[in-house]
Amino acid sequence: MNFTLTVLGSNAAIPANNRNLSAHLLNANERFFLIDCGEGTQFQLRRYHISFQRIKQVFISHLHGDHFFGLIGLLNSMHLLGRKEELHLYAPAMLEEIINLQLEVSQTTLNYSLVFHPLQMDQYDLVLEQERISVHSFPLRHSIPTCGFVFREKNPPRKVPEARSYAYCSDTGYSESIIPFIQEVGLLYHEATFMQALADAAAGKLHSTAMEAATIAAKARVKKLIVGHFSARYEDVGPLLAEARAVFPETYPAEEGIILNI
Repeated sequence: MNFTLTVLGSNAAIPANNRNLSAHLLNANERFFLIDCGEGTQFQLRRYHISFQRIKQVFISHLHGDHFFGLIGLLNSMHLLGRKEELHLYAPAMLEEIINLQLEVSQTTLNYSLVFHPLQMDQYDLVLEQERISVHSFPLRHSIPTCGFVFREKNPPRKVPEARSYAYCSDTGYSESIIPFIQEVGLLYHEATFMQALADAAAGKLHSTAMEAATIAAKARVKKLIVGHFSARYEDVGPLLAEARAVFPETYPAEEGIILNI
């Protein structure tokens, strides 16, 4: 059974250098979870031949536009394509008001039920539990309330030696407080907006450097790390990758369209 991650967007703030904005798709035993939904996400889903209607849950880490401005377009496309099955949205509480206003001004009544689950932004919290997977949110250190998410497989197939897991650390300054929540996951995504030469800028904006992301991965004893949310100043992300690998060798770039087995 699949437990794979598809990267849909990897740039920070604005689309640049042929990189789109933050979005990941987790296929957990044929259950599809969309994590963040930057502008253009539905185009990326089309590009990589992923059916909108297979997505049952959407998780939004915080309300900076590069992480959710693509959501209303995706919701509307699901509606226009005849979706009937309910969609569950896990996000900061204010997003419900934003979505409702967008639907109201466009005079749109969705064909399907949109079930909203407000996140607890300041604590470790179980947000979803199903027979085969559990999802927890946990607070990150950013300029507005922001959550990370950890997905852990339950009752894995017999041919899988151990349960698989994936943690998503969206925008965050360096913070060892997250380590207990992500320890020993199979795959960690951690933002790496800047190189270490701009550590002061990273700290001021409450973002992380590639070296800092790798340090968190090493301290948490994760199996693999992918880094993304790259600043538009870096056309080539090779130097960021090299910086991270010097600390944590099992580091990979969040290349769009890449499918990672967990």
